Amino acid sequence: MVAASPDAARLAELIAARLAAMRQPLVAAFASARPVRHFVVDDLLPGTHVQAAAAAFPRPQDLLLRTSLRERKRVGVDVDRYAPILRDLVLAFQAPAVVAAVAAITGLEGLEPDPSLYASGLSVMGRGDFLNPHLDNSHDGDQQRYRVLNLLLYVQPLWRPEYGGSLELWSPDRREPLVLPALGNRLVVMQTDRHSWHSVSPVQADLPRLCVSNYYFAERSATGETYRHVTTFAGRPEQTWARLLLKLDAVALNTIGRALPGLVRRTRHRRA
Repeated sequence: MVAASPDAARLAELIAARLAAMRQPLVAAFASARPVRHFVVDDLLPGTHVQAAAAAFPRPQDLLLRTSLRERKRVGVDVDRYAPILRDLVLAFQAPAVVAAVAAITGLEGLEPDPSLYASGLSVMGRGDFLNPHLDNSHDGDQQRYRVLNLLLYVQPLWRPEYGGSLELWSPDRREPLVLPALGNRLVVMQTDRHSWHSVSPVQADLPRLCVSNYYFAERSATGETYRHVTTFAGRPEQTWARLLLKLDAVALNTIGRALPGLVRRTRHRRA
């Protein structure tokens, strides 16, 4: 785990204060949200912080490419190599004050941050990049704790809804999503469970979609159910062949994951 800097601590104070100030409406929003429980905070941080973060993002070619029928995006998982503002942003969400503020909104007990940064980091998506509907891995890298919350901070200050790249939240039948544009300085906190299907619509602009991701875990699942699955993808409603192929893919990966969890414990990346 990388040690948090004084700047990360100050960012954590700003985030925690913003969440605390909005606690009452966010509690109601999270409790009533459908089809996946979530809340949205716009203007999370002073604009200068977000502009600095966007300017400091690594070049896409310096990140790791993940491309398949499931998804196409570039990710950064090595915090030590990030510019200080990006490292501080990731680590700020690990601070106890921020975890406590999120717990007060969601009502989820036993929330723990991700000190190993198992899945936290950066993502960059360009024109044509996408993330098909999927369920996140149910557990952490050691298969001990449930993944219960995704915290997604979008930092491209020029982003507009018509540029695509929107977070989409789906009901289990995956017929029609709730669409949340990836507007700059917007934080989305969404529950992850065995029904929390979500995706990113294809990017339609020659502008990088920039996201800082964090995840929280707990000993019990968000719904209190007991389950285990690897990251599981599905096709969009209009993707007839993709739906079939990804269904077969999901069956195979979950079968392997149950038999040999070490093989699918951590996401594997490759350089372009």
